[in-house]
Amino acid sequence: MIIFPAIDLKDGKAVRLSKGLMDSAIIYSDEPYKLVKKFEDMGAEWVHLVDLDGAFAGEPKNLDEIKKIRANCSVKLELGGGIRDEATIKQYLELGIDRVILGSIAVKDPQFVKDMAKKYPVVVGIDAIDGYVAVEGWGEVSEMKATTLAKEFADAGVEAIICTDVGRDGMLSGVNVEFTVDIAKASGVSTIASGGVKDESDIEKLTKYSDIIGGVIVGKAYYEGTINLEKLLK
Repeated sequence: MIIFPAIDLKDGKAVRLSKGLMDSAIIYSDEPYKLVKKFEDMGAEWVHLVDLDGAFAGEPKNLDEIKKIRANCSVKLELGGGIRDEATIKQYLELGIDRVILGSIAVKDPQFVKDMAKKYPVVVGIDAIDGYVAVEGWGEVSEMKATTLAKEFADAGVEAIICTDVGRDGMLSGVNVEFTVDIAKASGVSTIASGGVKDESDIEKLTKYSDIIGGVIVGKAYYEGTINLEKLLK
């Protein structure tokens, strides 16, 4: 199982939110690239990046910081937040991002995502509030069930699905294993758990399903010191 240390970018800084609410942002670093470098030195294989401003704006908003991260770090990077068209996908891949995460656009135009997955390294981000898909930086909840959306990408060639339980995100309340398993079974695609990870026991619960759950995103648990990331990565 791959551990993905997570960095959310807002106004060029590394922050974490609670339940996706922008006004809950806590700043953890003014120089995100140094954090990524730290994760790399700990032994991280991947780092999970989100352009929070981009997620709300629907276009890249932290490009300078993303460029600085790529220029200073050699760890693999996956990036989401505001990626809505092929030009943006190409722009990020040309910058050296290893794979892109498509979220809101996956709800509105699943065929676009399938087309892109044939050409580029694509991950689908499914974010849910009470089991229903949340879009536009989690500012809106759709009428679609998360598992219904997951089924849509069963044979689309996407590299993974990241599923986030928004209600738990940044709350250190424990990962939603059942939700993650449901998404993995619905899609048949390697699924990455996100939202609420608190400590090593969450990772242990997920590893029981390592045949269908391929990874876990660790954010606030690291920043608040409730998980020993260096030990986990080793």
